Amino acid sequence: MGFGEYPAGYNPKVHGAYNPARSYGRPDTTLGETKIGELGSWLSRRSYNPQTMLQAVNRNYWKWAQKWVLVKKTNLAPFIQMGMIVSFGYYFYQYRSHTNHRHAKYH
Repeated sequence: MGFGEYPAGYNPKVHGAYNPARSYGRPDTTLGETKIGELGSWLSRRSYNPQTMLQAVNRNYWKWAQKWVLVKKTNLAPFIQMGMIVSFGYYFYQYRSHTNHRHAKYH
């Protein structure tokens, strides 16, 4: 699968219209349904290819967008969520300068 192509598991006759928020691969148990004893085998079934990880990020973005942004009547929630993400990201980006301004007791 390259960029701009449908996933390998997608079949329009079976799945209908393409939804970028849906995974068309084999269904597997979710992390929340996995027991602690089965965690090792669950992690070994994951693909750690960078392209696969980008596809997972893209699917989750589309899930978020379809739930919060691409609705008929949206509200301020997606904008507040993005503002919080940017705020947390900027805080961790500037964390070193925050640590320099701590109050220290010299003795």
